[in-house]
Amino acid sequence: MDSQYVNVFIEGKVSFNNRSLHAIGDTPNPYEKAISIIGKTLAPFDEDNLIPCFGFGDATTHDTEVFSFHNDHSSCHGFEEVLACYRKIVPNLRLAGPTSYAPVIDVAVDIVENSGGQFHVLVIIADGQVTRSVNTSDRELSPQEESTINSIVNASLYPLSIVLVGVGDGPWDDMKKFDDKIPAREFDNFQFVNFTGIMSKNISPKEKETAFALAALMEIPLQYKAVIELDILGLHAQYALRIQRTWPLIAGIRLAGNVGQKCRIVQYAAKGLLIVLGCLLDFHIYVQLSKC
Repeated sequence: MDSQYVNVFIEGKVSFNNRSLHAIGDTPNPYEKAISIIGKTLAPFDEDNLIPCFGFGDATTHDTEVFSFHNDHSSCHGFEEVLACYRKIVPNLRLAGPTSYAPVIDVAVDIVENSGGQFHVLVIIADGQVTRSVNTSDRELSPQEESTINSIVNASLYPLSIVLVGVGDGPWDDMKKFDDKIPAREFDNFQFVNFTGIMSKNISPKEKETAFALAALMEIPLQYKAVIELDILGLHAQYALRIQRTWPLIAGIRLAGNVGQKCRIVQYAAKGLLIVLGCLLDFHIYVQLSKC
C-alpha cells in the first residue's frame, strides 16, 4: 500500500485542538456532533427508527468497499445506537486511504432498489476530499474522482439525495466545486456542507446546530420534487398526504440563500413513507475513517 495514504495526518489540528477527529472522550468529536445534530433533527419523524450505517476508509476497505456497523449488516435502531456503534468501532480500526465516495453511493443505490424505489437520503460524513494525486493535471480526473462522479451520475437515476458533510480542517476547495466536474445528471442529487465552517461562526451553539441542520437538508425538497417529476419514485408516493409546515426562522444567518425568510416545508406521509423537508427518513449514515 502506498504510504501516502496511511494515517499520518491530523485533520483536527485547527478545528479540534490538534486532536484526531475520531478521538473518543468526554468531549464529542466532530463526527459525533454531526451525527447528533442530524439525529435530533430527523429522528422524531422516523417511523421505523432503522438507520443503515456503514464505514469506509479503513485498511480493509480503502477506496473500493464499505463495512457495516453490524456484523450481520443489520440497521442501527435510532441515532443513540449509531453513536454507540461508532464509538465501539473506531478504536479498533486501522485508518487508511485513498478516498472515494463511489462505494458508499453504490451501496445506497442498492438499498433504494431493494426498498422498491422509496426516496432516501444518503448522509456521508467525511474529513477528506476525493483523492487527487500530485501527478493528476488540472484537466484530468483521478481514478477516485472518476469513480465517484460515475456513481453520482448513476445515482441520479434513482430517488436518492446525497449530502456530503465535511468535518475537520479541510481543505474543501475541490468539494465546493465538485458539482462543476459532474456531467449531465437526471437531477442535481449531490450537495456539500462545510460542518466546520458553520460551527466556527460567531453565533450561539443552538444557532450553529440549527444552521447546520438547515444547510444539510434545505436542498432536499427541490430534489424530491425533481424525483416526482422524473417519475422515478416508488409506488408508495401516490398515496402521499400533503401537509404544510413551517421551518423555524434563523435570524441573521445566510446559508445557501436567504434563510432569514420562512421556508415552506412540505411533509408527505403514507404507509412506509414519511418525509420532512422532502426527505424520507429511511436514510443512511456513512462515516469516513481515513486520514484522521
